[in-house]
Amino acid sequence: FNSIKMKLINIFLFTFILFATFSGCKKTPGIGGNAVIKGRIWVEDWDNPYFTYIVHEYPGANVTVYIFFGDGLSPGESVKTNINGEFEFNYLRKGDYKVVVYSKKKQDPEVLNSSNTEAITSSVTIPATNSNIDIGKLTIKD
Repeated sequence: FNSIKMKLINIFLFTFILFATFSGCKKTPGIGGNAVIKGRIWVEDWDNPYFTYIVHEYPGANVTVYIFFGDGLSPGESVKTNINGEFEFNYLRKGDYKVVVYSKKKQDPEVLNSSNTEAITSSVTIPATNSNIDIGKLTIKD
């Protein structure tokens, strides 16, 4: 009788552990999948500090691009663009992401200590495990 009771207890524990393991594994946005988000950075070289006309335009080589997972407040990862301004975030799971790159901006002379940078953001949803999403061109000012 004791051996049957022990077997039932073991089966119950095994079932409980199995259920707890798989029910608590909701995949959130982030690294660990097969999806890709890619794009390119384009630079507009303005006549600093006035920002009245564009002097030159070119692909943004060696620019840092950040990705935020879900509603995260800090970047989950960052990459540098290649010589053609292209970037790619690999091995992502399905979910919501924000791709962010920082750009110079015209300073407001009436606001003391205003930042001379602004975030250029693209919100992306990866709908499926093997998605390959191209967000296109993000334009920054220099």
